[in-house]
Amino acid sequence: MPQLHDSSSRTAANRSAHYADHARIFGLETEHGISVTGANRTVTASEAAMEMFRPVVERARSTNTYVDNGSRLYLDVGAHPEYATAEARTPLDALLADLAGERTMASMGADAQAVLRRKTGTDLTVHLFRNNVDSVGHSFGCHENYLVRRYVDLAAINDQLLPFLISRQIYTGAGRFAHGRFGVTQRAEFVDETVSSATTRSRPMVNTRDEPHANPEDFRRLHVIIGDTNRSQWATTMKLGTTHLVLCLIEAAARHEYLSGMEKMALADPVAANLMINDFGGRSALHLANGTTLTALEMQEHYLAAAEAFVERFPQEAAQSLGESWNDSSDGADAVGGIRWILDQWRWILGRIEERDWPAMARKVDWTAKATLFVALAHKQGFEGLRDPRLASSPLAAKLTQLDMDYHDIANGTLYPALVRRGMMTTLVTDSQVDRAVREPPSGTRAVLRGRFVRAARDAAPDVRWTCDWTDVAVTAPVRASAILLDPFSAEPTADYDAVMAALG
Repeated sequence: MPQLHDSSSRTAANRSAHYADHARIFGLETEHGISVTGANRTVTASEAAMEMFRPVVERARSTNTYVDNGSRLYLDVGAHPEYATAEARTPLDALLADLAGERTMASMGADAQAVLRRKTGTDLTVHLFRNNVDSVGHSFGCHENYLVRRYVDLAAINDQLLPFLISRQIYTGAGRFAHGRFGVTQRAEFVDETVSSATTRSRPMVNTRDEPHANPEDFRRLHVIIGDTNRSQWATTMKLGTTHLVLCLIEAAARHEYLSGMEKMALADPVAANLMINDFGGRSALHLANGTTLTALEMQEHYLAAAEAFVERFPQEAAQSLGESWNDSSDGADAVGGIRWILDQWRWILGRIEERDWPAMARKVDWTAKATLFVALAHKQGFEGLRDPRLASSPLAAKLTQLDMDYHDIANGTLYPALVRRGMMTTLVTDSQVDRAVREPPSGTRAVLRGRFVRAARDAAPDVRWTCDWTDVAVTAPVRASAILLDPFSAEPTADYDAVMAALG
């Protein structure tokens, strides 16, 4: 298991400004599946993906670039278009950045479709999937990133956080119908390790490759791989918000040297528990390392109680972790995505799961939205439900598989937009907010500086050459200037940054 950096010799004066609080940086990386139907010849995923990125290459001379809002846009291995959001200080800002990525990708897909139609002379369709498994069983991911204090050791992640990440899927799972059966989560069948630094030979639930993109003495970047890609705005926000609160209580326990109470949640076999939840959801019986058993719902109730106790003990610190005021109900902890909102919604969803109130859940939870629709279709055709053994060999199975894929198709899918249009799926933000998020970086982070640099670089003279990454910006020709942006919480320009901007002309 990778070891932590030893930063014990550093003085408090040298610490990062947010080392002693619970401020968080959130990020989402979303890989997309791509396919083409209706052409008069084979149009491969690679060809369609390259057509999507042709304008990017013409503009940036690469399939790997950063965009106006500070996010990263690139073509990943296996012809998977990928969008990594800029740093965000709150779950709601991260949601907006993620939706901005969805809108950007959908626009690129539409442009590529128009070009390919002209090239082939056919009315072909480009499908761009925000999901985690393609039609032949290849898996790709939605990776969550959380900035975590360095004093939280990996044993705490393995024993205290993993059980939460596994059990939260009863309300964050995207669901999947394939091979005649329905599962709560898309990633369960493809995750084969718990905590690992490997990136290619295995698929861990949490990746520990130590790239904090911040001061490495103070922070680590927690790279969560177990989660599904959500269409539901509520699920994305809750996925980030509840995980943030659990990380807060783990950090507080480590800092103040007391037990968080979550040590007892350690699972006997996390991989087996993950598969169990995929099949049985909230009533899954999970075996703990101490020999006892809890259902996934009971486990989540323990985590909720611990989070509520943390917030009750440290109300201002909890609110300030998301830049809120605990006493300001209009724009503080009660606002959508705020601390009280997260706790209220967490309590609400666990209550709905306990009562098996699927209609209420279907407005917010992806897997329940799908299952509710699919069960209704199955009943119409005389099946007893999605576990009816006759279903797998019926024509309906193929239709449900297609509908499952359509739900995640952001280029030409109709199912999810229809649910939103009919008020059957909850939304948290407006179209105008998403439009703004396409253009503007999340506030209060270094993404503001990166986005400003990218916009200026794009408009610079043709002979200007530049590079950009998460922690640095640089002009390489005709003059050279560079700046390191190590603090992800800072939107304030440094002297080096000002020099880089001046070098752009």
